[in-house]
Amino acid sequence: MNFSRIRTLVTGGSGFIGSHLCERLLTDGHEVLCVDNFYTGRRQNIEHLLSNPRFEVMRCDITMPLYVEVDEIYNLACPASPIHYEFDPVQTLKTSVHGAINMLGLAKRIKAKIFQASTSEVYGDPHVHPQPESYWGHVNPLGLRACYDEGKRAAETLFFDYHRQHGVRIKVARIFNTYGPRMHPNDGRVVSNFIIQALRGEPITIYGDGTQTRSFGFVDDLIAGVLKLMSTEDGFLGPVNLGNPNEVSVRELAELVIAMTGSRSQLMFKTLPSDDPKQRQPDISLARAKLGWEPKVDLRDGLQRTIHYFASIL
Repeated sequence: MNFSRIRTLVTGGSGFIGSHLCERLLTDGHEVLCVDNFYTGRRQNIEHLLSNPRFEVMRCDITMPLYVEVDEIYNLACPASPIHYEFDPVQTLKTSVHGAINMLGLAKRIKAKIFQASTSEVYGDPHVHPQPESYWGHVNPLGLRACYDEGKRAAETLFFDYHRQHGVRIKVARIFNTYGPRMHPNDGRVVSNFIIQALRGEPITIYGDGTQTRSFGFVDDLIAGVLKLMSTEDGFLGPVNLGNPNEVSVRELAELVIAMTGSRSQLMFKTLPSDDPKQRQPDISLARAKLGWEPKVDLRDGLQRTIHYFASIL
């Protein structure tokens, strides 16, 4: 197959994960159309790609229909941090639901394979640990996070219904906490928050007592998993968990960031937000079996690269 002939649409392509995906696809010889409304995506994430003749940027909101001709679609468009998705919850839900309908309609019309960036948030505050894809989740449909959680759950439903009813070729991944260079500095996530606070010598803000756990995957590992999923035969649709199964507490992460930055920051504890998950750890047995994938970058190495990035932009 001549990869230089593959025309690929990436929605949310100027975002943190989207920009890394665009970069990797260009490296692999694709023609890439990056679509973004720049609500949370940033132009500086893709500035280094603009000189590539196989890269094109279109300002567009996927809640509106899009008429283009491509071979593959990666649907990553949606605010992904609580600060951003809770700011305009109605628009967040529209992005997940209307956006999925529009992208699936496009895929149906042009017979393109389409990838959906789902999320570990579909598991909510889980009662099963670690979380396998067979777990249906424990989600509050009326809470502040519901616009994102339920929007992504509805998007998964739409993807599988379009596949069953219309034969659309789909791939669905549930992405767990991902970090790395080009994270939005004001996205309110623990990795970016802790690194910026540590570099500035400010108190490290921990919500709750810090015993809640997360599993942090480096962005390069995630992109490798996404591409492996898209290259599988049509018989495997997902959903499949993509994340790092090494679980750490939020307090352990804060202490590690302080040590790695040489900061004098102190820990400051605040009230835990509503519906914040106590535990989050992916069961990646399916990804290992179906994709031959597992993360390779350990937390300390990934943090070092992320710290270097934030130090360069502050």
